[in-house]
Amino acid sequence: MGKTLNLLGNIIWVILGGLETAAGWFFGGLILCLTIIGIPFGIQCIKMAGFVLWPFGREVKRDKGGAGRLLLNIIWVIILGLALAISHIVVGIIFAITIIGIPFAKQHFKMVEIAFAPFGTTIVDKK
Repeated sequence: MGKTLNLLGNIIWVILGGLETAAGWFFGGLILCLTIIGIPFGIQCIKMAGFVLWPFGREVKRDKGGAGRLLLNIIWVIILGLALAISHIVVGIIFAITIIGIPFAKQHFKMVEIAFAPFGTTIVDKK
């Protein structure tokens, strides 16, 4: 029953803007990958695009980090992360206003962690 609800949630998610949001993350990642300095950030954007496209039934796991990940996350927060995390919080609050929107709000709140600090995170299927 859980997989069916995840599938239904993902289909509705894609129809209600998930496809456009994932495309934005993906193409933003491709543009970042055009520069050597931007490649690590572009890879994280592409990783986020896959998560944004199909979030139900998946979760974010934090790996043990090192100094390199910390530095990259600090740069990310300054350039993009804070604004992206705030946007997911705001959209999540808007979805949470209605009972029907609560599952979608939860997905946006899940995305805050990876939008804020993507380096050192892995996206895994829920068991």
